[in-house]
Amino acid sequence: MVDVKVFQGGSVSTKQVDAGAFGAKVLGRTLKDALVMYEANARQGTVHAKTRAMVRGGNKKLWPQKHTGRARMGTNKSPLWPGGGRIHPPAPRDHSFAMPKKARRVALRNAIFTKFRDGEVAIAEGWPTEKPSTRTAVKILGQLGMGQSATVVTDGLDRNLYLSLRNVPLVDVARLDDLNARQVLLRRYLVLTPAAYAALEQRFAQTAS
Repeated sequence: MVDVKVFQGGSVSTKQVDAGAFGAKVLGRTLKDALVMYEANARQGTVHAKTRAMVRGGNKKLWPQKHTGRARMGTNKSPLWPGGGRIHPPAPRDHSFAMPKKARRVALRNAIFTKFRDGEVAIAEGWPTEKPSTRTAVKILGQLGMGQSATVVTDGLDRNLYLSLRNVPLVDVARLDDLNARQVLLRRYLVLTPAAYAALEQRFAQTAS
């Protein structure tokens, strides 16, 4: 059992929840591999530089080979010259790779387990429903003491909540179906709506069983 902050009715309280569905230990290698995968898949891979065959310039020998007292030089496209090509330059490439679905799910469970273990999870209701309100949403995070860095997880698409928090620094809004290990660990705190917590607990309880 772990303590979790609960925001309900405008006040903050604490209750104990069973985090056994999220595991009992952290599989560090699996979690690390998942984070590397998500970071690699986010890379554009468009870096590019020119070789000596690609840069503009002439192939005429700049001066005679001998008897000038100068270094031997054949073209101003040499990597030794300013504006010349690069030696073994980077080229566009695809950095992405995939992990098995079960491994990604284990990594997500491990990431959530670390948040429960460290007391960095909260369940909150009272978010803006009729129209976006940054003040209301930020006030809830502030009362929880989690406004400086948090991922707010919703059960489904909550447009009002997304619009309320989209401009708040270091605060993200994510759907439960889109949640992954990187997003969980990207911010310090994990704030769940009651519906998201119930769905998350049910999903991983079924997986554990």
